[in-house]
Amino acid sequence: MWLALAANNILEDGQNHEVDYQTTSAQIQNLTLFVSSWNVGGIAPPSELNMEDLLNAENDLADIYVLGFQEIVPLNAGNILVQENTSISMQWNSLIRTALNKTDDIRLHHKAEPGESHQKVYPLKREGSFTSNSPHFECIISKQMVGIFITIWARSPLLPYIRHTSVSSVGCGIFGCLGNKGSVSVRFCLHETSFCFVCSHLASGGKEGDKRERNANASQILSRTQFSSDPFQCLPRKILQHDRVIWLGDLNYRICLPEPTTRSLVNDRQWSTLLQNDQLKAELREGCTFEGWNEEEIEFAPTYKYNIDSDDYYGCNNQKGKKEKNRTPAWCDRIIWFGKGLKQRQYSRGESKLSDHRPVRAIFTAEVKVQCQSTENFVKMFS
Repeated sequence: MWLALAANNILEDGQNHEVDYQTTSAQIQNLTLFVSSWNVGGIAPPSELNMEDLLNAENDLADIYVLGFQEIVPLNAGNILVQENTSISMQWNSLIRTALNKTDDIRLHHKAEPGESHQKVYPLKREGSFTSNSPHFECIISKQMVGIFITIWARSPLLPYIRHTSVSSVGCGIFGCLGNKGSVSVRFCLHETSFCFVCSHLASGGKEGDKRERNANASQILSRTQFSSDPFQCLPRKILQHDRVIWLGDLNYRICLPEPTTRSLVNDRQWSTLLQNDQLKAELREGCTFEGWNEEEIEFAPTYKYNIDSDDYYGCNNQKGKKEKNRTPAWCDRIIWFGKGLKQRQYSRGESKLSDHRPVRAIFTAEVKVQCQSTENFVKMFS
C-alpha cells in the first residue's frame, strides 16, 4: 500500500520523491483489536456504570481499543446547532481509562496456563515501559461531532510506534450537512501499517426510502472523508486507501418483514431467517454501496429497540403509545470491515440496559508490518 501510494504521487506530480524501499523487507506480526459501538440514547454515563460489559473484560485484553458511541448527547436543536459540549465525552473517557487500567492490573498478575501464548508487536514487560503514575492504556485520539464520539486507546509501549494520527468528520444530517447524522473517522499508522476506523450514525427509519437515505449517507462518508497528508510521507487520504479499515456504528439498517412476522421470529430466535431479510446483509451481498465490505456471522439477538432498563423490546405487550412510531426489533448496531489483513475472532453484544440499544463488540487479529531492521529491537515482543 505504501509503495503504491508513493508511486502514484510520483506519477501524478512528476517529482522525484524518494521512496523508502526498506518497507518491502518487513515482518508480519499480529495485533489484537477490540472494537465496539453503542448508541447511548442521549443518556450521560452514571459514575457507577459497569464498563466491563462494554469492554468484554472476561477475555484477554486487546492491544488497542476502538470505542464508538452515538447520541452521547440528546439530538436536540441546541446540541446540533451550537458548539459541541465535550463534558460528556470527557466523562466517557474517564470511565474507560479507569476500567481499562483496572483490568490491566489484574491481567498483569495473571499466570498463563500451559500452552497459552500471546503474540504481541511490542514487549509486554520492558524496562521503562510503565511508570507508577502512567496508565497502562492511554488515549491516542478521540473526537466528538454532536452525538457521535470515537475514542481509541493503546497500550503504553505501543505509543512510540503510532504516528500520523488524523480525524475527518462528515455531517449528513439536517440540510445534508449537520452533525446529528454522519461520521467521525480516525486514521493512524502503527509501524508500517495504516489503520482507519469509521464511526457513524446513519439515517433512521423503517419507511420506504429510508434505506436509500442510509445508502446515500454511507456513499457521502466514503467520498467526503479526507485525512490530512504530506506528499513526502505518502499517507493515505481516503478511507479505502488504508491497509486496515473497520466501520462501526448505528448504521440503522432494518429488517424487511412485516412487524408481526419480525417480532414472532425474534421471539423464536430465528436469526437466520431474519438476517436473510436484513437490509445491510442484502447490501453486502449485492456489493453496491458496501462493495468489498465484510461482516462476521451474527449469532445474537437484535440490538434495538429495547425499553430502557429492561430486557423487553419496545412495543411488546402493546406498550407503545398511540402516537408513537413503530420500532420493530432490528440489528441497527454493526461492525464491518474492508480489505485484507483482518481476521475477526468474535462478534457479540453487551447487555447493558442504559439505553434502548445494546452495544456490539468485535475482536480482530490485525496484521502489522514491522521493518526487519527494527526486529532486533523487539526480541522479546513475540514470546
